[in-house]
Amino acid sequence: QIFVDFWNLQLTMNEKVGYGFRFDWEHLPDFLMREAARVGSLSGVSYEGTRVYASYDPAKPGADAGFRNWLLGWLDRRPGVQVSLRERRTREAPRCGSCRRRIDACPDCGKAAWGSQEKGVDAAIVTDMVRLAWEDHFDVAVLVSSDSDFIPAVNFLDIRGKKVILAAFPPAANQLAGPCWASFDLFASRDQFERR
Repeated sequence: QIFVDFWNLQLTMNEKVGYGFRFDWEHLPDFLMREAARVGSLSGVSYEGTRVYASYDPAKPGADAGFRNWLLGWLDRRPGVQVSLRERRTREAPRCGSCRRRIDACPDCGKAAWGSQEKGVDAAIVTDMVRLAWEDHFDVAVLVSSDSDFIPAVNFLDIRGKKVILAAFPPAANQLAGPCWASFDLFASRDQFERR
């Protein structure tokens, strides 16, 4: 079973190579399963599906409409792929640490000092990983994220005898890689899943 933290994957790749990188979602699951079996020294690993977790900003209906259509109208219809889409929430404006007054705009550029934030994506990933493991739907999970918030879930799955293989970007993912059965560097293999 593959669990993909969409924005963690996309934004980390954007930081590494710029905004021109496009994932080949037709071949990405096959690549992830092959690499997981190789680095984990696992034989007989079968593909049980890919779950992609993403969020969108309802305050930007025009900008996010194409993205949502792609996620739900194309990616979610690929064989074995399930998309879980969450609405982002408006982040509260920051407050001064001294007087606690709201800072609505940046004092330098004048732009809003808050934006939106993901709510529920990490929790959805953890819930599905634990639930599917508990129901014995997989023995090996491939987690595509660099977020160390997943460490408790990985530790729990290890206690249950489930192996988690991490597909991420070192060194950002080094802390999460520790409790995982094995890990591999997505950036080093990017040519194998880049859409041309």
